[in-house]
Amino acid sequence: MEVRRVVLGPGERYELRLTGRGARGYVWTWQVTGDADVVSVAPGPVLAGGAAPGAAVELSYVVGARPPGGGRARIRFAQVRPPYPDEAPYDEFVLDVEVTPGSGGAG
Repeated sequence: MEVRRVVLGPGERYELRLTGRGARGYVWTWQVTGDADVVSVAPGPVLAGGAAPGAAVELSYVVGARPPGGGRARIRFAQVRPPYPDEAPYDEFVLDVEVTPGSGGAG
């Protein structure tokens, strides 16, 4: 499991790219802990590519830092197959986000 740390100011965004395995029934889910109100997470833009049918595809997720900032959140992404909730995740990724205090306004 990879752990990455980022520091954002209020209003800034960070795009995270993860390998998808939708053809195999896996989807990325996420859970925010810590100061959950300082960040937002949403699926990002669809990444263009000419992948062959059934091939792994890169997916993007946008993490936004909410004003006024001043907190730390941990976002745990887990790649799971929804029909099998008791099955261990195929892959996991943790993003530790520090949102600095400030006035915000960017992006």
